[in-house]
Amino acid sequence: MYKWIFGWLLMLVLLNSAATAGVIVGGTRIIFHGAKKETAISVTNPDNSVWLIQSWVESPDKSKAPFIFSPPLFRLDSQQKNVLRLIYTGAPLPQDRESLFWANIKSIPSAVDDENVLQIAIKTQIKLIWRPVALEKTITRAEMARLSWRWQQGKLQVSNPTPYYMNFHSLEVNGNAIAGPGWVAPFANKQYALPQPARSGKISWRLINDYGAITQPFEATYSPHSQ
Repeated sequence: MYKWIFGWLLMLVLLNSAATAGVIVGGTRIIFHGAKKETAISVTNPDNSVWLIQSWVESPDKSKAPFIFSPPLFRLDSQQKNVLRLIYTGAPLPQDRESLFWANIKSIPSAVDDENVLQIAIKTQIKLIWRPVALEKTITRAEMARLSWRWQQGKLQVSNPTPYYMNFHSLEVNGNAIAGPGWVAPFANKQYALPQPARSGKISWRLINDYGAITQPFEATYSPHSQ
């Protein structure tokens, strides 16, 4: 019985070690400016082991994305750093608004001889936002402040009149936090069910900017007739 308990504890330790290992991706999002043909993101291996790095891009609707990573597959040795080039293939994208994709970077552990070691591949997925040439290179606070709120069909609705994706870090209504506020797409609306429904009230929200930093709070009020 003691052997069984020891084996179980060992497996938990190995699982935790594997889950916290892996490469470090040099960013929480990629903003791809339309004037460029390619951009880059770094990957660093702080471990003492070797990892195989596999990278690809997905469209939200699972269709083929107009981006490729180079190299798509490579070996990253211990304590080494490499740069992934992200190349735009030129397929047409909307010119009046941003387009959202998902960049995937998967760390695959190298084979070991010890069959008692549990190995886990770790996938990092970050937003890839393509920003057309016609738009400003960086979202301004003035653009972020243009979000509007209203009570609509028993839910709180946010409207985004801008051509930019607005990524929420936090959202509070009358002091109550909304779990997982996500983002609102360009020229789109999004609705939230409130934990304590109220037809009017005060809203406070923070966004995540192009550099992955959290903005200062924005505040607004809403009502059934807010615009």
